[in-house]
Amino acid sequence: MKISYNWLREYVDFVLTPKDLGEVLTAIGLEVENIIPYQSVPGGLKDVVIGEVKECVKHPDADKLSVTKVDVGQGGLLQIVCGAPNVSAGQKVAVALVGATLYPANGEKLVIKKAKIRGVESHGMLCAEDELGLGQRHDGIMVLPAHLKAGTPAAEYFEVESDFVYEIGLTPNRGDAFSHIGVARDLAAALNVAYKSPVNFRKPDTSHIDFSAVTSSPIKVEVLEPELCLRYSGILLKNVKVGESPRWLKNRLQAIGVKTINNVVDVTNYVLHEYGQPLHAFDAARIKGNRVIVKKLPQDTPFITLDNSSIRLHADDLMICNEEEGMCIAGVYGGLHSGVTPDTVSVFLESACFLPASVRKTSLRHQLRTDSAMRFEKGTDPNITVEALKRAVQLLQQIAGAEIASGIIDVYPRPVAGHEVKISIGRILRLAGFDIPPAVIRQILSHLEISIIHEEADNWLLRVPAFKTDVTREADIAEEILRIYGYNSFSIPQAVRASLELSPAVHPVNAENAIAEMLSGFGLHEICTNSVSSSSYVANEEEKQKLVMLLNSQTAELDSLRHTMLYAGLEVISYNLNRRQSDLRLYDFGKIYTRTAQGYTEQKRLSVFLTGRTFEDNWIGKAEPYNFYHIKHIVNAIFYRLGYSSIPYEECNLPDFHYGLTAVMEGETVASFGAVHPRILQQTDVRQEVFYADINWEFLLAKTAFAKTVFAELPRFPSVRRDISMILPEEVTYRHIEEIAARETKKLLRGLSLFDVYKGDKISPGKKSYAISLVFQHEDRTLTDEEVDKIMVRLMGKLESELKAEIRKN
Repeated sequence: MKISYNWLREYVDFVLTPKDLGEVLTAIGLEVENIIPYQSVPGGLKDVVIGEVKECVKHPDADKLSVTKVDVGQGGLLQIVCGAPNVSAGQKVAVALVGATLYPANGEKLVIKKAKIRGVESHGMLCAEDELGLGQRHDGIMVLPAHLKAGTPAAEYFEVESDFVYEIGLTPNRGDAFSHIGVARDLAAALNVAYKSPVNFRKPDTSHIDFSAVTSSPIKVEVLEPELCLRYSGILLKNVKVGESPRWLKNRLQAIGVKTINNVVDVTNYVLHEYGQPLHAFDAARIKGNRVIVKKLPQDTPFITLDNSSIRLHADDLMICNEEEGMCIAGVYGGLHSGVTPDTVSVFLESACFLPASVRKTSLRHQLRTDSAMRFEKGTDPNITVEALKRAVQLLQQIAGAEIASGIIDVYPRPVAGHEVKISIGRILRLAGFDIPPAVIRQILSHLEISIIHEEADNWLLRVPAFKTDVTREADIAEEILRIYGYNSFSIPQAVRASLELSPAVHPVNAENAIAEMLSGFGLHEICTNSVSSSSYVANEEEKQKLVMLLNSQTAELDSLRHTMLYAGLEVISYNLNRRQSDLRLYDFGKIYTRTAQGYTEQKRLSVFLTGRTFEDNWIGKAEPYNFYHIKHIVNAIFYRLGYSSIPYEECNLPDFHYGLTAVMEGETVASFGAVHPRILQQTDVRQEVFYADINWEFLLAKTAFAKTVFAELPRFPSVRRDISMILPEEVTYRHIEEIAARETKKLLRGLSLFDVYKGDKISPGKKSYAISLVFQHEDRTLTDEEVDKIMVRLMGKLESELKAEIRKN
C-alpha cells in the first residue's frame, strides 16, 4: 500500500519530517518498507525559469536556427540559440539555465551546458513541453501567458509538487488502515497519546451539499443477492463534463502510482484511496431499462471487461446488471459497454459493500487483481458507502460541473452496527506487563472510534465499529491499545525475576535442532516447503475425502493443505533436476493436515529425500548411486540420536513406496522409508530413483527420552570373532537372527554383522545363504576358546531348531 505524505496532512495537522513520520507509522504497526521522494515533474524543474524573449534574429550560419536575447530576471540578457519554428520577440517562455537537468518525456536526462552552436554561444535552452517532461508535444517551444514575470521559477507556475510516498507492508487483518483516512486515524491517536503531540483528525466535510432537492430517481436498484451484497448505495448525476483532471488531483493519484484517465474515473480512484471505499461510475445512458440489478448470471455467460477481454462467467460470480445484460463484475472489474466515455453527460455512481469471500473467489477465478477487489477482500465498512458517495459528488461538482439528478438510493436491508467485545482491564495489563492508566485507555479507544457501552469495575463492554473487521476478541482490543500506547513506552525493570524448572521432558525445539544439526552434518540440506498443495495428486476418491480443502485458494492448482510431505519434496527435486542439479540430499520439518469424522488434525513430520549419487566421480573412484540402505542408515541414526537403540521393522505396503520398510512402536507407525513408487515419480516429473523417509516426528518426540552422551573406558581385554555360514528358508529375515543371537549370548555379544548373502541355482529353490560374523568380549577378563565354543554350539542349535537353518560345518 502506498501513502502520500502531503495527502496525509489533509487529515492530520502533524509537524513531522518524512523520516520521523515513517518511524511513527512503523511503531504503530504500519510497517514502512520504503520512503520514496516524488515530484510531479521529474527533477522538479530546478533551474528552469520564466523568461521573456527581447530579441529574435536569424542565425547567420543556419536557416532553421534563431539567436535570441532573453530576460530571465537576473539583471541582464542571456543569448540563447533556439531551433523552434515558433519563437519570436515578446514571448514568455520556459528557460532552462546552464546547469539545469531536464527529464524529457521521450528520452534520457539532459544536462544544459554552455555551448557554441554554429559559431554562436548559447547560454541555456528555450524548452518545449516534452523537454520539460510536461507532455508529449514537440512542435515548438511552450509560449506562456504574457502576464508572467521574468525570473519566476517554472516550478511555481506549473505547480510542481514535491512529496514523499510511503510503501507500507500492510498485514491482511488491517483492512481498516487500507486508506489515507484509515492511516490518519491511527496516526492521530498515536501522536495524541504516545507522543504527547496534540493534533486534530478531520474528515472531508460534505454537510453543505443539498441532497434533498431531488428525492426521486429515474434509476431503480434491486438487490437479488442480499447475502453477497450487504449494502448498495447510488446516485444519478447530470450535466457532467468529462475531461482532464485538475493538476492537484493528478498529482495525488500519480504520486501513489495510479494512472489518471479522466476527471470522473479519477474521482472514484481518489475516494478509493481516501476512504478505502471502492466506487464505480456507469454511463447512465447505457443502463438499459433504467434498472440496476445485483444478481448472478448463468454459468459461462460471456462478458467483455473494461480492457476488451472476453471471459466466461462462473455461476457464483456476482454481477451488476441492467435489464438485459451484465454491466460490471461486482467489486472486481467494470464492463466495456457501461463505463464513462468522453461523450458521457449523465453518470450513475455506485458505492456498495460486497461479501469479501465472494469478491476474492471471483477475482482469483478470473485472475483480475484490482485495487477495488483487494479492498473488498479485506472487508470494507458497510456504514461508509453513503459518506464516500457524498464525497465523490462534492468533487465532481467542483471539477466536472456535475448536478444532482436523484436522491441517494440506499439498499441496506440488515444494517451493521459493529460488534460488542467484553474486556477485563486487569487481564489486558497482565498481558502488557506494565501499567497503563485507565484514562489513557479510554483516550486510545476514543481516538480509534471504539466506544464504551458499559463499565463495571474492571470489566468493560465495548462497541467496535464495523470498519475494524479484525477486532473481535479481548486480545484484539489489547493489541489495539498497546500499539497506540507504544511498545517502546514502557520502562525496563532494574531486576528480572524468574523461576527455573528442571524437567526430564524433551524440548521440541532443542530436539529438532539436534536432529537438524546431525542431518546437516551428514551432508543433507534443509528445505522449507509450502503447506498448500494440489488435490490432483490424490486419485483415490476415499483418500480425497480426507483432504483439507481451501475455501479461498490463490490458484486453481493449490487448493488443499498437504496430507503428506512427499509431493512437496518431489517438487523441489523436480525443480532442481530441471536445472541440472541431480545429486540431492534433503530434509524437511513440516506439518500435514487431515480431515476426519471428528474434525481436522495436524501432525508434525520429518521427511528425508536422497537421489542421485553419493558424491561426484573423482580420482579415488567412481561414485555409487544412493540405495535403500543409505536411507535406512539415516533413519537408524535419527532413532539412535533420540534414544532408541532398536525399533522393529516390517515390510512397507504403502502405495507411495515401490519397496521399503515401516517402523512400528506401540502399534503406531513411526516411520516409513524406501524407494518412491515410479508412478508418483512420473506424476511429479522426476526422472530418477528417489529414496524417501517419512517420520512421525510428533509421536516419536512424545515418547523419546533423548539419548545422552555416555563415556566408557576403552576395552582392556581382546575380543573373539566367530563366523557362521548357513542356508535358511527365504522368508527368514535378518531380524530373526538378531533376536536369537541377543538372547543366547548372555550379554557377551559386542557385534553382529551380515557379510554375505547368496540366492541362486547352487542352492535349493526357496532357500538363501547367509554368512554372519559375531564378535564376543568380556569387560573384566579374556574369554577362552572353550567359553566361546560353548556359546556358539548353543546359538547354532537354536538357529537350527527355530529357523530351520542348515549350518555349514567344516
